[in-house]
Amino acid sequence: MNLEKLTLSAVDAAHQAAQFIKQESKNFDQSKVEHKGLHDLVSYVDKNAEQILVELLQKSLPDCGFITEESTVQQSNREFNWIIDPLDGTTNFIHGLPCYCVSLGLMHQNELIVGVVHEINFNESFYAWKGGGARLNQKPIHVSRNSQLSQSLLATGFPYTNYSRMQEYMHVFDYCMRNTRGLRRLGSAAADLAYVACGRLDGFFEYGLKAWDVAGGALLVKEAGGMVADFCNENNFIFGEEIVACNAAIFNEFMEVIKSAFHSS
Repeated sequence: MNLEKLTLSAVDAAHQAAQFIKQESKNFDQSKVEHKGLHDLVSYVDKNAEQILVELLQKSLPDCGFITEESTVQQSNREFNWIIDPLDGTTNFIHGLPCYCVSLGLMHQNELIVGVVHEINFNESFYAWKGGGARLNQKPIHVSRNSQLSQSLLATGFPYTNYSRMQEYMHVFDYCMRNTRGLRRLGSAAADLAYVACGRLDGFFEYGLKAWDVAGGALLVKEAGGMVADFCNENNFIFGEEIVACNAAIFNEFMEVIKSAFHSS
């Protein structure tokens, strides 16, 4: 399998979905928003973008499976599975705020082998394939080389449906406010991970995420020289609903902050 060719096909699919999303953003009507759950929004834009992606990705890799946010296709548990978030940052999109992405990850059995994040407002395509490094609009990217957590800029996402770990989360939030250059909340985990991969951010953490939120960006960070794990410093960050991603230099220090907050008992 030519992973580079497959990745570039996925980038093209993301571009086409992004063009549709960008066009719809010009006259989007909030009355067309649906509620999937508490604070969990969706519209025809998400669903139609997902259908565009599924159709194009199937052509590039026949017999693949799909794990998708909007469930426009029921086809998973194949040897190769695309994990798709057609519009990561839906709430931003609905309110006309920048920072929302198309996110694609390809898993071969239990391993990520392709990752694509296309940030729509700035027309930035981040992509990587296993062993091929990471790129932004065709140029190689690398995580930051900052070696001190105290000099780091981090990102997080605020819990919006699962509040069961808020006390632990706020311990980390408090520590970061006091001991780093600050925290940012962009509203798109895919963008957060892409920005860690290219060095704009030094690290990112969040819980309550789904596989489609992180599958594209996690491989970007790894291929850009960073480290990714769950809150126990293990590898269950795709389906475990929690993730830490940092440059390698601050990873261990930040992981100790995470573990002390979430696993202190």
